[in-house]
Amino acid sequence: MAGLGAAAAGGAALVVRPGDPLPASFTSLGTGEATIGFHGPRQAGVTTEPPAHAAFVALTLNRGSDRDTLRRMLRLLTDDVARLTRGEPALGDTDAQLAVLPAALTVTFGFGPGLYQAAGLTSPVADLPGFSIDRLQDRWSGGDLLLQICADDALTVTHTQRMLIKDARPFAAVRWVQRGFRRSPGVHAAGFTQRNVFGQLDGTANPKDAAMETAVWAPDGSTTLVVRRIRTEIETWDLLSVADKEAAVGRRMDSGAPLTGTAEHDEPDFTAVDDTGLPVMPDFAHVTRAHMTDPRFKILRRPYNYDEAPDSAGRPDSGLIFASYQADIARQYLPIQRRLAEKDLLNEWTTPIGSAVFAIPPGCSEGGWIGERFLDS
Repeated sequence: MAGLGAAAAGGAALVVRPGDPLPASFTSLGTGEATIGFHGPRQAGVTTEPPAHAAFVALTLNRGSDRDTLRRMLRLLTDDVARLTRGEPALGDTDAQLAVLPAALTVTFGFGPGLYQAAGLTSPVADLPGFSIDRLQDRWSGGDLLLQICADDALTVTHTQRMLIKDARPFAAVRWVQRGFRRSPGVHAAGFTQRNVFGQLDGTANPKDAAMETAVWAPDGSTTLVVRRIRTEIETWDLLSVADKEAAVGRRMDSGAPLTGTAEHDEPDFTAVDDTGLPVMPDFAHVTRAHMTDPRFKILRRPYNYDEAPDSAGRPDSGLIFASYQADIARQYLPIQRRLAEKDLLNEWTTPIGSAVFAIPPGCSEGGWIGERFLDS
């Protein structure tokens, strides 16, 4: 997984292109000045190291939008994203001082089925089928255009979101915004596995190195994204013992090791049985249901936690913005989700309340714009 770059204290920003490894001197570099290169054959914000803060902004195109409309909108958005990710203000930015610390800012464009329909093209993605565990709400679902905005500074995310929504206002309306967070820089070394609000390590089974190429990327530099908003029932989860939580997950809560191993990245042994003859890795455990042996069929989990205001009784509104990147949703994501919906014990404490799918088009070269390849074809 690619990493982040940053500027040495008092020096110029070090640019890290999508796909570059993390610099060895990362710990001596400043966070605020870090920049991720925007231009290239693939979009940043997919296999780059996820920053601490994110906003997923879904837009609905205005009625009557066509290819010409899309071209104008995407040219404008691309130009301002290129500026902002360099630490430069957007055109017409009246608060330019808020743009000077990009803090590893990435903005990833996603195209929903409605955008392809407006362009008169066949969409490479479609809405997911319904699952029995779903309790989907319109206010967290769908969308024609997604802007995934990530940075290691919440103010950078906020400013970028405001600038890009202003750009898009003549062309589209905001459908939903989901704000999320992960551990901040300096809490752990780069590349560590994040924890979700349940306390689980989340992302241990992600594809690595060469497997990332075939699992995530299509040959043309595109990929696909599934965004699921998953509410967690934390108060009932808190009533469980550690052993019960570990049985539901299939991993140790402290180390993330599978119940058959001792370290986080040990391969689970699904054939192992205990003294009573029962499987050590229960069939209903989340790890068992989500496991993919063939690395080509794995998905890249890039989730963010959310935590909204509790209700008047103090009950939390927390959960996961589950972002899954894969080359092919039907071949990779759907088989896993069907198995999870069928028998994952974690379904007792999680509820999907939002769902959206987006094609992630290839990146663009300097002077180009996202979507140019097919909208100008």
